[in-house]
Amino acid sequence: MDWIWKSILLVLVGMILLRIAGRKSISQMNVATTVIMISIGTTIVQPVANHELGKAIGSATVFIATLLLVERLKIKFNLFERLLSGSSKIVVENGEISITNLKKMRYTVDQLETQLRLNGISNLSDLEIATLEPNGQLAYALKPHARPVTMGDLEKLLGGTPNLTNTNSNDIFQEVSTGSHTYPIDPELE
Repeated sequence: MDWIWKSILLVLVGMILLRIAGRKSISQMNVATTVIMISIGTTIVQPVANHELGKAIGSATVFIATLLLVERLKIKFNLFERLLSGSSKIVVENGEISITNLKKMRYTVDQLETQLRLNGISNLSDLEIATLEPNGQLAYALKPHARPVTMGDLEKLLGGTPNLTNTNSNDIFQEVSTGSHTYPIDPELE
């Protein structure tokens, strides 16, 4: 039964190591990063599996059970989510790159510019805010002058409904700026 606790410990250590490794998604990994991640996975399994089929299956089951438990805890506790997944980091604010945050994440300006180009953004001054998400993806909000025309804009121009400004209390980038959020918790988890 000692292998169960070893399995749980190795999963948690593996998650921490991958968290330290950075926020690049699988599609962003280069060959070296991919080899390292596979090696970590192999290294984690070897001490537990020990070439015994029963223990290998048991360990895989414990890994999955631990993953499900961790995901449930991340939903229930924001602190747990931040510890294991991290949080979004602001990389551009009011058209200015946050070099400090890029350095903390070991992310280069060239990598950021690549992400911006892939999202169709050619001018930093068009960005109100851009964040690098825990999954390695870039999220952004354009300044009003650079946003595409919406149905609301057309209705306003044609004399319909009044224009609603972006002073909405449900602004999803506010969570990144303030470091906290309010959202409904799943009632089943309460």
